[in-house]
Amino acid sequence: MKFVRLLTAAAIASAAFTVPLHAEGLIRIVQQFGTVFLPLDVIRDQHLVEKHGKALGIDITTEWHQLSGGAVVNDALLSGNIDIAGAGIGPFLTVWDRTLGTPLEVKIVGALGAQPNLLLTNKASIKTLKDFTKSDKIALPAAGVSVQSRILQIATEQQLGSGHAHDLDSITVTLPHPEAAAGLISGATEISGHVSNSPYQEKELQDPKIHKIFSSYDVLGGKVTPTVLYALVKFQKDNPKTFQAFTDALREATAWIAAHPKEAAETFVRVEKSKLPVAFVEHTLEEPDVIYTVAPLSSKKFADFLYRIGAIKHHPASWKDYVFQELQSENGS
Repeated sequence: MKFVRLLTAAAIASAAFTVPLHAEGLIRIVQQFGTVFLPLDVIRDQHLVEKHGKALGIDITTEWHQLSGGAVVNDALLSGNIDIAGAGIGPFLTVWDRTLGTPLEVKIVGALGAQPNLLLTNKASIKTLKDFTKSDKIALPAAGVSVQSRILQIATEQQLGSGHAHDLDSITVTLPHPEAAAGLISGATEISGHVSNSPYQEKELQDPKIHKIFSSYDVLGGKVTPTVLYALVKFQKDNPKTFQAFTDALREATAWIAAHPKEAAETFVRVEKSKLPVAFVEHTLEEPDVIYTVAPLSSKKFADFLYRIGAIKHHPASWKDYVFQELQSENGS
């Protein structure tokens, strides 16, 4: 499938007339890697969109896709190849800013839960960000724009001072989490750092040569929902029952995970065809830092940072400015 990047306002405006349209009853969802996407695994495994569609009197066909990196996911959404995008809050805010007020405006459907992202390294000499050198490489999805990149930029500014947010951008490289984790563990590649996620970071930390530099919770000053689901406002307006069925499914899956951690771990291993032991995945889900919630947490802190460094032009007054109405009653931030 070919995804066309829409780089200019003119391209966005013209794309509104070329995005494939479809009637109620079809939804195309994309996710990436890690247990943060577990609600989507549950929705898929339990056919929850179809279930809630029937409750609304509609038969829904659900298509599932897996990509890596927010930029690629945004391309898929704007080119009309998917309806629900799953990516980091950083890529979301970028596309929200770029499409605000256009026919391709996007908003958040829900968060995918709070999990810390850890910066890990396999070099004993690296204790802080200041210890990384030009010969080091830090792996993360979508270098420069992914939520992991933005977390690294915020941390870099905190440690090195104002104006230095991008100092480590030149040593970041784009890799999906599975490949980045494998490279860090093997030590056989140029990768010496990885801004990771679960369950890969827990697997990496089992290796005695790997240690943590920071947690995103420390960087942002509290729990963070790093990944969100978002859609075109037009999709919600044109497909209200399909949209509602998905949001109802997301809420059911989120509540089910909290009540059934073992079964949720089994679902992850089965759906993702993971080789990790179920008990290991269950342990990561029961960590006190992990909660599953549809409410975005700390998203406004990302928006404030991106606006301050000039990455976005629009400064939202509240997190509610970029979420669908159905989400605004939640206790988000």
